Amino acid sequence: MSGTGFSMDPEFVAAVARKAHGEKINVARFCDEHDVSRGTFYHYVERFRAEGADGFTPRSTAPHHHPNALPGTVGEAVLRARKELADQGLDNGALSILWRLEDAGFVPLPSQSSIYRILLDRGQITREPRKRPPRGRRRFEFDAPNACWQIDGLDVCLDDGTKVCIIQILDDHSRLDVGSHAAASENTADTLTALELAFARYGHPARLLSDNGTAFSGKCRGYLAETERALATHGIQTIASTPRHPQTCGKNERVHSTLRRWLSARPTPTTLPELQALLEKYRHIYNNRRHQGIGGHTPQQRYDATTKAQPDTSRRAPAGRVTRPVASNGVLQLHGCHIPIGRAHAHTTATVFWQGDRVTILIGDTIARELTLNRQVRYQRH
Repeated sequence: MSGTGFSMDPEFVAAVARKAHGEKINVARFCDEHDVSRGTFYHYVERFRAEGADGFTPRSTAPHHHPNALPGTVGEAVLRARKELADQGLDNGALSILWRLEDAGFVPLPSQSSIYRILLDRGQITREPRKRPPRGRRRFEFDAPNACWQIDGLDVCLDDGTKVCIIQILDDHSRLDVGSHAAASENTADTLTALELAFARYGHPARLLSDNGTAFSGKCRGYLAETERALATHGIQTIASTPRHPQTCGKNERVHSTLRRWLSARPTPTTLPELQALLEKYRHIYNNRRHQGIGGHTPQQRYDATTKAQPDTSRRAPAGRVTRPVASNGVLQLHGCHIPIGRAHAHTTATVFWQGDRVTILIGDTIARELTLNRQVRYQRH
């Protein structure tokens, strides 16, 4: 007789019942023939004497005592911490709950896996199938604060439905929010204002990474945006992501969702100044709360822990080469400026070499014009 399920075997039941009633049975031979230990046989004899037929009912094999089980107060504390984090618009996963309890000095402190099981058992989360880790994707991180900042705009709405923009600037190494600026739109003037405020707080970065928004970069369109020119005067290198490749600015994309969740837990602001006041509160909370992506340190701790990178002030101004059509009036356009080179060159294609504001224009192998752009005016007279 095989081990599991022997209690339901009729011959076993009969033998146990006869032995319990005092009949003589060769227990050793019976157990050998039916592949049952004598200890199990006599165990059922005792149960039959005490319970009768109910003694053959299968019992749970779970232990009666759980010396390592967490007290009920732990589950209550986990659920309370999860609700508090959610009400504040903060991440409320198992690790964030653990940090919340640890910072509050809660004992006994459960492990992250215990918190996860509590959330599962209480119906707070549902188990998701394990996913295969992505292949061929390498996370990058600059090795020092201010080695690279990321900038991007986030569209939000005021209470009356007016669409506005939050220009967020993030330090790549520490994840520090160096600037969150409420703006009417993602425009050059507000971008420069946001950057100047960040410079005043944290100094100049060595690089600035952005997408190809017109307020940030003109490289993919063949010109130098005003923001890029302004940064070049400080020796700051500008980097633009590949079009339609948001993963390059992934850290900023991720922090957008964190900010959205935080704002959604609060009354919608009615004006830009009200929004800016909220953003200042957010920056303080975000920069001083633990971050999973940097080993549980706060962004402010990681920013302060390492020597800051500096821009290369000896860097030459950005340069490039583009082609531009010459209009019928002998004028071509470059970097938002109108440059006359003569009607003799109308309807031709010019090759333009530029570095900073210095420009040389060729028609074929002939120099049509050399100049330094005057940004104070649009029409660049001879």
